[in-house]
Amino acid sequence: MQDQNPWFTVDQVDPDTYIISEYRHWEETHCYLLNGRDRTLLIDTGLGICDISPVVAALARGPVTAVATHIHWDHIGGHRYYPDFYAHEAELSWLQGGFPQPIELIRGYVTDRCQLPEGYDVNTYEFFQGTPTRVLRGGETLELGDRAVQVLHTPGHAPGHMCFWEAERGYLFTGDLIYRGLLTAWFPSTDPQAYLKSLEQVAQLPVQRLFPGHHDLDLPPELCLEMRDKLRQLDRAGELRHGSGTHTYGDWAIQL
Repeated sequence: MQDQNPWFTVDQVDPDTYIISEYRHWEETHCYLLNGRDRTLLIDTGLGICDISPVVAALARGPVTAVATHIHWDHIGGHRYYPDFYAHEAELSWLQGGFPQPIELIRGYVTDRCQLPEGYDVNTYEFFQGTPTRVLRGGETLELGDRAVQVLHTPGHAPGHMCFWEAERGYLFTGDLIYRGLLTAWFPSTDPQAYLKSLEQVAQLPVQRLFPGHHDLDLPPELCLEMRDKLRQLDRAGELRHGSGTHTYGDWAIQL
């Protein structure tokens, strides 16, 4: 019997670009599949609760390279299906047992506000570990054949956080730097000042469309500027620091 509420939802952006979403978990993580002439880039691989690889295989037109916006459990869960993957140098230790949160806490995140598949045993959930085939530092261009994607190092939410910029189409894949909802920059591995610098960087781009890591997909490009300006205000007020609390701006907020 076919699942009437499948784990993954697929949306097509254009003939070469797809969004693979996980709406049955409260984080509503989005992964992005970019087909080029020579290969396919998969930006983030989701929670890892269900196997993303059949969905990807049905859409991909070439060999798949996976790249994570950052090495958090909800963005690398499907990396085990992709031995060809890239990661930022600042988070390599997290792929070798050094992630600063215990597996018991991460398994709690998995079950929190989630419609888990019937029979799923969360005790089998593991944080992905592995060695990337390429280490990124920011500034690289990922060539897919007839598509070029630039790597932007955008720390703040995580030390090795990356956004991916496709200038020809005006697409900016923002990971957890920009989305509607509660942005998190309060735990020790975050850096509020770096967060602002990253927003300053992407605010200079002629963005036509934002593709966030979570929640609402219909984001105006001007949200880059709005978030930059609000964090500038916090900085001037001496509030852009850990411990200053949660600052709310309509449909988004940042927890420091």
